[in-house]
Amino acid sequence: MVETLTMVFSLRFSSLSLPPHNTITLYTLPHVPNHRLRSTSNVSPPSSTLLIKHSLCPCAAPTQQQHLLVPEEEEEEEELKCINESPSLENDSLPPGLRRECMPRHVAVIMDGNRRWARLRDLHVGSGYEAGVKSLKTLIELCCKWGIRVLTVFAFSTDNWFRPKVEVEFLMSLFEGGVKDEMGSSLRENIRISVIGDISKLPKSLEELIINVEESTKNNSQFQLIVAVSYSGRYDLVQACQRIAMKVKDGIIELTDVNESLIEQELETNCTDFPYPDLLIRTSGELRISNFMLWQLAYTELFFTQSLWPDFGEADFLEALQSFQQRWRRYGE
Repeated sequence: MVETLTMVFSLRFSSLSLPPHNTITLYTLPHVPNHRLRSTSNVSPPSSTLLIKHSLCPCAAPTQQQHLLVPEEEEEEEELKCINESPSLENDSLPPGLRRECMPRHVAVIMDGNRRWARLRDLHVGSGYEAGVKSLKTLIELCCKWGIRVLTVFAFSTDNWFRPKVEVEFLMSLFEGGVKDEMGSSLRENIRISVIGDISKLPKSLEELIINVEESTKNNSQFQLIVAVSYSGRYDLVQACQRIAMKVKDGIIELTDVNESLIEQELETNCTDFPYPDLLIRTSGELRISNFMLWQLAYTELFFTQSLWPDFGEADFLEALQSFQQRWRRYGE
């Protein structure tokens, strides 16, 4: 005979402190002894133990839910405590107002406004890019400090090749010097560096340096910096289609094998475990994504700021993260 579980509904739901718009769903399941807090994302609720389902925060994906099985009445207080304390990961390194459980794993940035910053100060354009490099270093430090796993920056697009030759040459020189400077610190700080884009168009010395730094840091796992150089979202999709077409031609796969998962595997962002940015930041007040990561940004939260990239600092980044954590990520709902 199935044991009858007396469900006590005076669970003091008000003490759960759920984020705004959160919901609680109750199911009845069969009594199962000695269950503990665990993920049951692939389990369909049968009948007669109390199942409480709630999303930890609005910015979490709908599948990122925590389920609680309460098999015995005397465990009620202990299990409710587990719910209340579930988001209590260490927040010591985070500024006030940020929640660890709602931090984005992957942040992408369109670093715009370097030239305008220089012109507003009657400086050479190169001064704007040099100031932008300092902002990037600051952002990398903050990402490492606050537990963000991946940062992708749009450093040079395929359209930028049409800029004045002297500006392009300066950017290539600046990028090469930056890679050399960062290689040693990346090895010390367990940072992986990856470059996406058509690097065959870059100066030979820079192309070889990129290959070297990617190989040297490939086993680093604390943080990943992805630099998009000679990159565009359209280029990324075209090269993925070309690779897939070649596999079909060579008989490696069938035409019917082509699906979203296969395309994802052929995109340049296959270099990371988190290919889809949770948050995209664009500086300088422009309200567009400018041909950047067109496939990967399908459900990314967008944040636009008036700050020019060289002026973008901790306060701006904090504002972007706070905005992200206040959003409900519905994924097409």
